[in-house]
Amino acid sequence: MSIPAALLTRTLTRRAALLGLTAAWSLGPASLALAAAPVAASPLRDRRFVVVILRGALDGMSAVVPYGDRDLAGWRAPLLPPPPGQPNGLLDLGGFYGLHPSLGGMHRLYAAGELLPVHAVAGGYRSRSHFEAQDYLESGADQRLTSGWLNRAVGALPSDPAAPEGEGLAVGLSMPLLLRGPTRIGAYSPEVGQAPSPDLYARIAALNAPDHLTGPAIAQALSDRGFTASTLGTSAPDKSAGAFPVLADTAGHLLAAEHGPRIAALEIGGWDTHAGQKQRLQQPLAQLDAGLMALRDGLGPAWRDTVVLVMTEFGRTVRINGTGGTDHGTGTVAFLAGGAVAGGRVGGTWPGLGQSRLLDNRDLAPTTDLRGLAKGVLSAHLGIPGPALERIFPGSHDISPVGGLLRA
Repeated sequence: MSIPAALLTRTLTRRAALLGLTAAWSLGPASLALAAAPVAASPLRDRRFVVVILRGALDGMSAVVPYGDRDLAGWRAPLLPPPPGQPNGLLDLGGFYGLHPSLGGMHRLYAAGELLPVHAVAGGYRSRSHFEAQDYLESGADQRLTSGWLNRAVGALPSDPAAPEGEGLAVGLSMPLLLRGPTRIGAYSPEVGQAPSPDLYARIAALNAPDHLTGPAIAQALSDRGFTASTLGTSAPDKSAGAFPVLADTAGHLLAAEHGPRIAALEIGGWDTHAGQKQRLQQPLAQLDAGLMALRDGLGPAWRDTVVLVMTEFGRTVRINGTGGTDHGTGTVAFLAGGAVAGGRVGGTWPGLGQSRLLDNRDLAPTTDLRGLAKGVLSAHLGIPGPALERIFPGSHDISPVGGLLRA
């Protein structure tokens, strides 16, 4: 792989010691209080932090299936894989949850104690608009800001004037709002493995459909490229297959460099599953799985000091709709992965799927605030103090950092 020399000749201030945390943390359908012992960080080891944005709203109950909930099958039996132990069945996570069969690599991370799914997660906003919710997700507030929370987090870390690109890096075709802001951020895009996603094509077509000039022209162009009215936006041919693992492998090598960046952001689309969800989810889940494995391999020994946060703008409805999909919801799942993660368990408090427990009579009720999850990583992993966390996530003074996320 060809890596820009500028990214390999940087100097980075070594991180300070980690903060010790003592906090309550929930596991599966029950709650358990965990007291994390103070961690003495070696000054010779840098900590890496990677954020992966899943654009389109992942259905958390399809990625991490709560098969132990007795109400699950009544809502969405057609979407469920076979139980654990059966061919192409769920990958068991201890008797209540199971990973989707496409997430074999992540299941191995779980078995190694390096994957922590956190269920029933949501941000502080309650928007079901993709564009609005993604802005809030990346801004770290319940309003659109001109900077992203990860940019502000990078700005709270010790800086090195000898590093021209800064300590953060966007890997991909564009700079996400998550990393925009006053703090200098580098950007790198591999030359291969990328193309606009089918979902982006579908949105462009939908936005232009009412126009008598651009609507037909775009529809014809998409048809010429192999899209049809029946496949566009559902199972259209994906020219970007393999793109995310390429991005993740690139990020891993850049972050592993001795004087390379230490914080990065990536994104992957394809999660807006209004129709044919059972079939449509297989490819993006497999891409996510392969990408996390590529990131781990690219990081090499640096993986042991890495935390990866995988997040999406909101979840999807508990009920299946009339086209075999799900609509925009609220609660979903987030993932923490990496050698620094105290994994091998499912975090969060499960709210249950009885009708009286649903949010607005349709959604998985959130029990963990995504900002608390991110605060927990920023404080314990990167040593960012409380006052800085309040600036990183404006208006979140009542949201405490989640503890017990990292290995002692």
